[in-house]
Amino acid sequence: MVDEAERYKAEDDQQRDRVAARNQLEGYVFSIKQAIDEAGDKLPEQDKTRAREECEATLRWLDSNTLADKEEYEHRLKELQQKVQEVMVRLHSGGPGASQPQAPQGCGQQAGRHNGPTVEEVD
Repeated sequence: MVDEAERYKAEDDQQRDRVAARNQLEGYVFSIKQAIDEAGDKLPEQDKTRAREECEATLRWLDSNTLADKEEYEHRLKELQQKVQEVMVRLHSGGPGASQPQAPQGCGQQAGRHNGPTVEEVD
């Protein structure tokens, strides 16, 4: 029985990775749909429609490709991310005419070097 388990371990790992990739893609689709539904007036209807169509196309692809391998799911996820990236940036930046958020002025290189609170010794 142990020999049999070891024999199928690689197949089980491959199946687990495939299912995880499918779940990741499906989860991303539903998170995009939810964000679009909750966007309200932050996005024009044209952007909402385009993102919904991409999500629906991906869901149809998932339904018709239940036996796709991990790499196919990952490729499809990257494609969807690229297709809806502009819409999501617009959504998270505050509205239809908003551009990408700017970094705060005056931070320079010091902003990334904060290692926690500064402790001073007191006598």
